[in-house]
Amino acid sequence: MLDLNTVTEFSHTYCVAICAFLVPANLLMTLQTVILTGLKRPRIQVRGSVLVASLFAMTMIFHVFTWFAIGVVMPPTYILLLMAVTCLTINVWAIAHPESIIKLIGVLVSVFRGNFLKYQSRGLILERRENLQ
Repeated sequence: MLDLNTVTEFSHTYCVAICAFLVPANLLMTLQTVILTGLKRPRIQVRGSVLVASLFAMTMIFHVFTWFAIGVVMPPTYILLLMAVTCLTINVWAIAHPESIIKLIGVLVSVFRGNFLKYQSRGLILERRENLQ
């Protein structure tokens, strides 16, 4: 049987270590999900990435709720909660509507390429390189 007091105590004792692992894990696994979706990889690969990323996000949400349970209401708790919910939402979105993520990535890439080519054609990038040398 899982003792919630023990889990809560563990969460509070090792908070820095838990957050030091879960924050980059959440962000990297969610990024991997978006990349796999954007590359149109097989759904089994995307679902595996979503499963792991969602596990990390839910763990972060439960960790933050243990702090809310004892009355710790500070900006870092809200920031971590927002990050975890955002990652969880992106992962659910990747499963529910992968086509819209692919379209969004296409738009972002075309905007980036357009701005990059516009600046390159004006010589702004070349001037910066010459100034750095």
